Amino acid sequence: MNPSRLLSKIVVKIARTPFPKPIQCFINKMYVKIFNIDMLEFEPSDPCVYPTLNDLFIRHKKVIEFYEDEDILVSPSDSLVIADGEIEDDYVYQIKGKKYKLSELIPYETKLDGGYFVNLYLSPRDYHRFHVPIDMEIVKATYIPGDLKPVKPKQLEKELVFPKNKRIVLRCKDSKERYFYFVAVGAMIVGKIVMNFDERLSKDYDEITTFEYEEPVKLQKGDELGRFEFGSSILLFFGPDHFKYLNQQDYVEVGDILGEIY
Repeated sequence: MNPSRLLSKIVVKIARTPFPKPIQCFINKMYVKIFNIDMLEFEPSDPCVYPTLNDLFIRHKKVIEFYEDEDILVSPSDSLVIADGEIEDDYVYQIKGKKYKLSELIPYETKLDGGYFVNLYLSPRDYHRFHVPIDMEIVKATYIPGDLKPVKPKQLEKELVFPKNKRIVLRCKDSKERYFYFVAVGAMIVGKIVMNFDERLSKDYDEITTFEYEEPVKLQKGDELGRFEFGSSILLFFGPDHFKYLNQQDYVEVGDILGEIY
């Protein structure tokens, strides 16, 4: 087994193990303290209530506001925006100074050249659930096995990770009948990516596995799309003359405006 996958399986098993309450309370409080998490934003707010560390990872936010304009695309998660820009000659940036071919990330033709990309990094302190960024239909989902290397920005500056790590690629269509792509990338310790609309995507496969939906999965902006069972990354890709990036912040919260479709 790949060493990164083995380590992730061990850590995930520990995180899902319910220890005696005093010990679990201590573990949870230490996690909150180390990562400086404001638990008042979450329900329940008491770290000791969560029976396992994994339950604390996937905690629910009390309140999330989503911009209602149907053409506004919002951030699907609490994230650091680590890169954004135009897709040129099939190349995109993982982070400044590190680029790769989009065809290495998505194993089929996308026709995205001349479009736009946005990379979002979820740290261990962030809210681990992610939401639908705009009213959309999912027409295809592809599970791609791979490594589980760290996706911290400092690591991304050293080596290419996104096109090598485990990931799930969603081919989506917005209300204007334009295709875009939502890519959930696994990372060190992220042994599981859950997509709420199809439980089959939560399983591990040894080869690229694609599910096509004859009846598209229709979702509304703000719906809970899925979750990571630790921090990771979400990559968004839009076609040419399709998306305008509006965000001016380094850090965005779920529901914040990223851009608009036109």
